[in-house]
Amino acid sequence: MKHSILLPYRAPQNVAILANQRFDAVIADRELTIDEVIALAHEKQARGMVVVPKQKITKEVLEKLPESVKVIATSSVGFDHLDVAAAKARGVYLTNTPDVLTECTADIAMLLLLNACRRGREYMEIMDSGWRKSYSQSEMLGVKVSGKTLGIYGMGRIGQAVADRARGFGMKIVYCNRRRLPPELEKGATYFSDLHEMLPHCQILSLNAPGTAETKHIINDETLALLPNNAVFINVARGTLVDEAALIRALKSGKLFAAGLDVFENEPAYNLELKEFHNVFLTPHMGSATQETRDAMGYRALENIEQALNGQRPQDSLW
Repeated sequence: MKHSILLPYRAPQNVAILANQRFDAVIADRELTIDEVIALAHEKQARGMVVVPKQKITKEVLEKLPESVKVIATSSVGFDHLDVAAAKARGVYLTNTPDVLTECTADIAMLLLLNACRRGREYMEIMDSGWRKSYSQSEMLGVKVSGKTLGIYGMGRIGQAVADRARGFGMKIVYCNRRRLPPELEKGATYFSDLHEMLPHCQILSLNAPGTAETKHIINDETLALLPNNAVFINVARGTLVDEAALIRALKSGKLFAAGLDVFENEPAYNLELKEFHNVFLTPHMGSATQETRDAMGYRALENIEQALNGQRPQDSLW
C-alpha cells in the first residue's frame, strides 16, 4: 500500500508524475493556504507533505497537523519558513533540497551582476523606446567587471559556485564566512572572519548566506557605508538580509553604482520604490527557475519523504 502524501502547490509535471508513481499523492492545482493544508492533511491522514517557502510550518501549525504526518519536505534550499526545533520536539522530520539548485542560483547571481554593472535595464529601456539617439563615448557607461574585487558574504555551495563563475570573468574573490574554507575549496580567495573588515575591499558585493536571526538586516546603513563609493550590490540569498530602507538611501545618495536583486523583504509585494531606480535590475525570486532544477528539487523532496516513511533518516534532515 502506498503512503499518503500531499503536494499542496502546483508541482512541475514531472514531479507530479513521480509523486503519483511512488505514493498515494494529492496534488493541488494552486498553492494552498496553510489552513487548507492542515485540513487536507487531516482529511487524507497524510504521512508526509512537500511544501514551498510561502507555506510556513510554525510550532502552531505543527500542533494542528494530524499525528499521521511524519515528514515535511520543503522544495527549497532555504528553510527559514520551517520551525526546526518544534518539529524535532514533535518527532517530525523536516528536510530541504541542497545541492540541486546551486548552479542555477549562481547563474542568476551572475545575470544580476552583469546587468547591474553594464546597465542592462537602462539599455533595454533604450531599445524598447526605439533607440533613435546616438550616445557619445562619455554617455551611458557601465562598470568593467574583469579586474574587480567581488566580495561574497556566505561561501557555502552557492557562494562557491558564484566565485567559480566570477573567476571566469577575471575577478578577484574575497569572502566572509562562519568558517574558513580548506585551500582546495578556497581556490586562492581571501578570507575575512568579519564582514565589516571585508566590505571596504568589495567593489561588488554578493549575498549568498541563509536568512536567519543572525543575518537579519546584516546589510544596513552602517555596513553599506563601508563599501567603496560606486560599489555594486547583488542579492540572491534572502530579502531579510537587507534593510531595504537603507539600501534605497544608498541608491538615492549615489553611494551605490547599481544593484541587482532577486529577493526582497516582502514577496511578492516588494517595495515598489525599488523599480523607480533605473540602475536597479530586478527579478522575481527566480534563482532556481529552470525546468531541470525545479524537477530536481521536487525529486529530492520526494526522496527525503520516501526515506523517512521507510524508517530511514532522510538524507537532508534538518535535525
